[in-house]
Amino acid sequence: MDLHLATYFVAVIDHGGITKAAHALYISQPSLSQAIRTLERRLGVTLFDRGGRRLELTDAGRRVEVAARRILADVERAKLKVAAVRELRSGRVDIVTDAAFAIDPLVTMVRAFRERHDAVVVRVHAADGPSGVLAALRRGDAEIGVIDSDADHASLVSIPLGAQELVLAAPPGLLGDGVVTETGTVPRAAVRDLPLLVNLSDQATATLLADVIADDARNVVVDCAHSSAIWDLVDRGVGVSVVPRPVAAEQFSGAEIVGMAPPLLRNYGLVMRSGQPSPAAVAFVAVARRISGTPAPPADVVPEDATIPHDGAR
Repeated sequence: MDLHLATYFVAVIDHGGITKAAHALYISQPSLSQAIRTLERRLGVTLFDRGGRRLELTDAGRRVEVAARRILADVERAKLKVAAVRELRSGRVDIVTDAAFAIDPLVTMVRAFRERHDAVVVRVHAADGPSGVLAALRRGDAEIGVIDSDADHASLVSIPLGAQELVLAAPPGLLGDGVVTETGTVPRAAVRDLPLLVNLSDQATATLLADVIADDARNVVVDCAHSSAIWDLVDRGVGVSVVPRPVAAEQFSGAEIVGMAPPLLRNYGLVMRSGQPSPAAVAFVAVARRISGTPAPPADVVPEDATIPHDGAR
């Protein structure tokens, strides 16, 4: 049963005849009569008893009426759900990232997004390194990836956002005299003599840290993929960790937080498949750009007809 035929059929019932229904539907009476005959022909039944002065439903017509009203109600509910998603009164956005960005900057992004769009659910997927992030996007497990901007993602569209500064989080007294310079930093060369607690399972991270790791990796005393374990080991005085500055400030209350010279930076951004993103994804990109102070993304990421909620909107 076509949707417009169901609409016409119910209108004839509700208005008590073809003439009034045609007027309400803004179509001609012959067109509406033809539509009802088409519906009867497709269903193989007679819907109205046309013997009297007004149309009366046949037994078959009454059964079809139940189905037609159910169809129209289902369509209306679907429209309301779509509108709710479009207007960010409902819906979900799926984000994928790896351990390098799971706290900084993702926590800030999600918190800012939820403050503005508290009816939208954020689902975060974990991935093993940049390759895992890209694989999840290509499979359709997530719409947006938070990733190292220097990773190879040529098949996707990227939105650079900024850079993390990686700093040292050291137990009090471990750095010793002369390690920290007058500028309050530790030269990268000096880090090669410090006992490091790092995660080298991710090749991108291992490459980034190459300048602070000795040639034979003798200064890597713990290679661990679990961030919380590394944090606890730092607190227990086992060694020094290399973490984003915001993470160091929040997780290492008793540690000595020192930057490196030259600064060790890791660029990050968002990656998405090309095409029309969901309204929730568009809104997440807008929030991420706003808090990072970056310009608008290219049109192939967020098409011109996509609606980005105004900064003042909820």
